[in-house]
Amino acid sequence: MSRRKTRPRTPQAPAVTADSPCPCGRDAPYGECCGRFHPGTAGTAPTAELLMRSRYSAFVVRDEAYLLRTWAPETRPDGIDFDPELRWTGLEIEETTGGTAFHQHGTVTFTARHLHGGEPGALRERSRFVRREGAWVYVDGDVAE
Repeated sequence: MSRRKTRPRTPQAPAVTADSPCPCGRDAPYGECCGRFHPGTAGTAPTAELLMRSRYSAFVVRDEAYLLRTWAPETRPDGIDFDPELRWTGLEIEETTGGTAFHQHGTVTFTARHLHGGEPGALRERSRFVRREGAWVYVDGDVAE
């Protein structure tokens, strides 16, 4: 009997449908809010804040393709290692600078709440974005302790 090495399974994403409330916290269904950007057929997020929100929602639904597509090539990882014990539970945008149609750079400071192994926690980050060929991309961020 031979044994094959198998790749660890990607953890199952939470059930979010087009009609579900958007994980980013805006008052709109997922399909009309962040979900419209994820397949790549509805254009790109027009502001750095909307890109941040859509990336948060992509982490919630574990959309690796979208996360990599919206990451600046010079800082993009080879892949996303989704932690099966981590469940994102809420996003709060604290501050934005730049990041509109009139800018080439922007920052978004946010707190993303989560449960890890059932324990509550939060990630606070000041993310940097740039606009390349008309589309906003995530460059990197400073995580606050």
